[in-house]
Amino acid sequence: MITINSYSDIYRDGVAKLILPIQQQEFGLAISLQDQPDLLDIPNFYQSGRGNFWLALAQDEVVGSISLRDIGNRQGALRKMFVQAPFRGREHQVAQRLLQTLIDWSRAQGLQEVFLGTTAAFLAAHRFYEKNGFAEITPAHLPVAFPRMALDTKFYRLSL
Repeated sequence: MITINSYSDIYRDGVAKLILPIQQQEFGLAISLQDQPDLLDIPNFYQSGRGNFWLALAQDEVVGSISLRDIGNRQGALRKMFVQAPFRGREHQVAQRLLQTLIDWSRAQGLQEVFLGTTAAFLAAHRFYEKNGFAEITPAHLPVAFPRMALDTKFYRLSL
């Protein structure tokens, strides 16, 4: 059984064990935990303002994550969406449940828009976001406060 919970520091190591192998082995990125200061201080980076960070847990193992960064102006940035390979797809609905948790939270917090960036190569992610109401936008349509990542080349917006 998979549960969705807000992040707490007891899962700090579990978040790193989820995200780093996906970034390094699946995506081939030369990135370390130290290169991601947001993961070293999740409460202050994500769980402030109208933001939050959620985990999908199978028993006590972190098998998925998603975060919302409050970027002001009733807007948020979706970040750190990762799901372990065995928990991907329709059978478990982990990604869908994580995203729905973020959308429901965003609406309850009074946000009007959620933005995200991804790379052109992640075709399955594009289909997933589009299926969930996100529309592709050009970088020129991103809010000034949006935290752009160097590898992101494709951007989406969800109007709430």
